[in-house]
Amino acid sequence: MDEVFRALADPHRRALLDRLRLRNGQTLRELCAGLDMSRQAVAKHLAVLEAAGLVTTRRRGREKLHHLDAAPIDLIAERWIGRYARERVRAVADLRAALEGAPVSPTEFTYTTYVRTTPERLWEALTDPAFTRRYWGVAFRTEWRKGAPMVWEENGRETVDPEQVVLEADPPRRLAYTWHTFTPEWAAAAGIDEETLTRISAERRSRVAFEIEPEGDVVRLTVVHDDFDPGSRVAEMVAQGWPRLLADLKTLLETGEL
Repeated sequence: MDEVFRALADPHRRALLDRLRLRNGQTLRELCAGLDMSRQAVAKHLAVLEAAGLVTTRRRGREKLHHLDAAPIDLIAERWIGRYARERVRAVADLRAALEGAPVSPTEFTYTTYVRTTPERLWEALTDPAFTRRYWGVAFRTEWRKGAPMVWEENGRETVDPEQVVLEADPPRRLAYTWHTFTPEWAAAAGIDEETLTRISAERRSRVAFEIEPEGDVVRLTVVHDDFDPGSRVAEMVAQGWPRLLADLKTLLETGEL
């Protein structure tokens, strides 16, 4: 955690993280706009943040996009803030945000984790129904090719919709698909109340992408869930769900148990 604290100690680096918090997935040119720093200085600060795991990058054509990764800060909170104290801290933070102004809702969720496995095994864990049922409780029926329809099986129910499709499938490197439809049957099984179901059903369909990169004896997995409406309730829900889900996936691959 030393690198994380050193990275956060600099006000310029904190400013860059704030920019990514407000709008994730920015290029170096976009992050430099309006800053009283040279492009080279911004690049050096981003390199420090990336080394500390606070920023992760991905390629989109010739552009390099920078994403805020909250995982290291979550680990700090896990270490020094107890389970019950965390709820009190969060409540105070929510109160302060409400009093000081309307919070900015993210339109993209990004999370990076490192798993001691192989790219092929991780791909299997993301696509094989027998595997996904163990840590996710969901199984996919699809051909895993671009444009192929996807059937989501969860809690003994199927969710079928022509807009549930595979967007990209490049094993074992990259996988992307649209998120599932929110049906009354799914909501009842998931414990979602009618008011929340009405709200999330009115939002546009989001999408999720998985990038798999080998790094020595581990594999770096980056999950990008995006295309949310501003103020999205779905974005709030997936931001709460993905960290736990990915932790279960990592544990299952590394130990064989949940």
